[in-house]
Amino acid sequence: MSFFKTDYLLGSMSFGHYDIDAKSLRNDMFIERQSMRIQLLLLVSSVFLLACEPVSDPVAQWEPKLTGHNPLNIASNLLEQPMPEKRPHEMTLHGHTRIDEYFWLRDDTRKDPQVLAYLEEENAYFKKIMEPVASLQETLFEEMTARLDPDESSVPYLKSGYWYFSRYEPGHEYAIHARRKGNMEAKEEILLDGNQRAQGHEYYQLSGLEVSDDHRYVAIAEDTTGRRINEIRIFDSQSGEFLPAVIGAASGSLAWSADGQYLFYLRKNLETLLAYQLMRHQLGSDGSGDVLVYEESDNTYYNAVVRSRSGEFIMLIHENTDTTEVQLLDAGDPLGIFKPFLPRETGHEYDIDHADGRFFVRTNWNAENFRVMTVKLADSADKANWKEVIPHREDAMVRNLQAFDKWLVVGERRDGLRKVRVMAHDGSMDRYLDADEEASVMWPSSNVSTDSDTIRYGFSSLITPNQIWEIDLNSGASQLLKADRVLGGFSSDQYRTGWMMITARDGSQVPVSLAYHKDVKLNGAAPALVYAYGSYGSSSDPWFRNSIISLLDRGFVYVIAHIRGGQEMGRAWYEDGRLMNKKNTFTDFIDVSKVLQQKSIIDPARTYAMGGSAGGLLMGAVANMAPELYHGIVAAVPFVDVVTTMLDESIPLTTGEFNEWGNPKNKDAYEYMLSYSPYDQVSEQAYPNMMVTTGLHDSQVQYFEPAKWVARLRDRRTDSNSLIMHTNMDAGHGGASGRYRRYKETAQEFAFLVGLAGLEH
Repeated sequence: MSFFKTDYLLGSMSFGHYDIDAKSLRNDMFIERQSMRIQLLLLVSSVFLLACEPVSDPVAQWEPKLTGHNPLNIASNLLEQPMPEKRPHEMTLHGHTRIDEYFWLRDDTRKDPQVLAYLEEENAYFKKIMEPVASLQETLFEEMTARLDPDESSVPYLKSGYWYFSRYEPGHEYAIHARRKGNMEAKEEILLDGNQRAQGHEYYQLSGLEVSDDHRYVAIAEDTTGRRINEIRIFDSQSGEFLPAVIGAASGSLAWSADGQYLFYLRKNLETLLAYQLMRHQLGSDGSGDVLVYEESDNTYYNAVVRSRSGEFIMLIHENTDTTEVQLLDAGDPLGIFKPFLPRETGHEYDIDHADGRFFVRTNWNAENFRVMTVKLADSADKANWKEVIPHREDAMVRNLQAFDKWLVVGERRDGLRKVRVMAHDGSMDRYLDADEEASVMWPSSNVSTDSDTIRYGFSSLITPNQIWEIDLNSGASQLLKADRVLGGFSSDQYRTGWMMITARDGSQVPVSLAYHKDVKLNGAAPALVYAYGSYGSSSDPWFRNSIISLLDRGFVYVIAHIRGGQEMGRAWYEDGRLMNKKNTFTDFIDVSKVLQQKSIIDPARTYAMGGSAGGLLMGAVANMAPELYHGIVAAVPFVDVVTTMLDESIPLTTGEFNEWGNPKNKDAYEYMLSYSPYDQVSEQAYPNMMVTTGLHDSQVQYFEPAKWVARLRDRRTDSNSLIMHTNMDAGHGGASGRYRRYKETAQEFAFLVGLAGLEH
């Protein structure tokens, strides 16, 4: 997760919007999480044409056809597979010894010639196997990118006399961040052109951007390796030049003091990649004398620094899986001391927003699904002084809030779906904003000012492109500010979406979202892609993703399984899918797939599964547990060597995950984690066709996990199905950067699946 303020529609900066929920500080783990970039991994949930030429009107010409053969398996059976050398490495704990034959593939320097040679050999094999669908891959890339609006831009917002916005230019990979003074007819002032900044870099990510209160200085954090290690620079918009100081080894989390003379940022530990030191940089200095303000001594916590929406405070946020602490500093007193809003209490999660001279608190104190309280700062350190605004409810979960001087806007989850609730502080209003579709997503959008009577909110569904609305809370009048344009002849009325509950083996009701073309019959003949994540309480909501239109146009049913480990059904849904309950995540996914097949909704012979990162762990587990259910699996940047990684605190992010997976130094946790760890549970059995992807510079799931997993699968499997791995040698966890280039990897993944399905146009 990046801590800059983002606009979901564009995936770009919003110059000061603060919107972080209680699981969003996962040390940059989920780039698209609260900012609505729901895992760049979800962007790969698309599927593509098998034709060599683009289709001008895919809806009108839709007619899937079986080719009757699997070109990928034919290729794999004719080629010699890469088989890395075995070098047994013993690991003993709790009286139990494991042998890792491929431990040697770990190279923290990323320079070992033998390791790099093996990865390149896998890439070459990958390319050969994919040759039969190479033209498909290119065609689908062209099709997906052709759907993108070449002039895409964010909805401008007003801040202290300036209208800020971001936009793309046709054919360019990166956003341009700009503003206009007074009104949108004024001359455009470009603050940062991502395309210029990306020149000379194989990878580029703008991780943070903050403008000083006087609108003169723009602080940016940039990552050019994909490892989420940033350099901070400050642009002087008055002179048009960057200041000399370059600050390295930083996170993307930035906050200006009110006077614009000091910038607060977080320094990273280059071994663990944890952002652990809060630094204060004085404008105009070279950075060598930057002051250490706070150092986090507990390496299970992730940290962020942001400015409150009211602008009155700088907020230093500490969070691990189930505990939060926020420290505050008056933004007008940058040399002052940060003080806890409420000191950390194990098991207590809270986040805060400030307006009308008081704080509003989202808290799980005596409230599993969270409730909302309010308190003055002087009384915040004693929970007895907190006053309840929204009580705890069993049937609804508070997921975030935005405070205004007269209003409170709350993002809630009811019946598995996200809603927006609006309340007046004087009690004159308490309503939910309307949604026209059953399976949809609504969210509070970028509302940068607390003294407004109008608010912005978003709406989306699997078949409705993202919309941003504005409503006047006094009059009730609303207007559509922006609806994403989807080119290529797209029309929502050509598709159908649905929401159903499936009974898991223990009786739990698992929500499922579906999308399909209106001409597809749910009679068991349609191929299906089943997607899920199921970890960290991160919910896989039914957003619109224009890339899946290619899937739907070719007769696929797209399925999201809202399995335990997320929070679709409230906090208990998460608790039932982590630690010693983790296997529920895997069995939920298996049960959803099995029931959809048994009820003749999808084709059992052409059911495909996909997940990434912790969702890649899910893919590894179901491949071991129920390989017969899936014809193919895509595991993107998969976390598969669970026990070994969680025993090694030198690996980035390990210590912060103990409350998610468990600490295998404890015997009961060790045995439970070992029982599902995909790498440890690879056995001599037939596996589905599989594509595995990774990035050499991945900071979240190290490349050697999927590399070792693929090697062991090759050694032990009894089938002759396709097993291929691609390593992006220039990128990290999120894959390739750039608006268009990231679809290259998407095209790879789904050309693989459509080829397996035996479909052609």
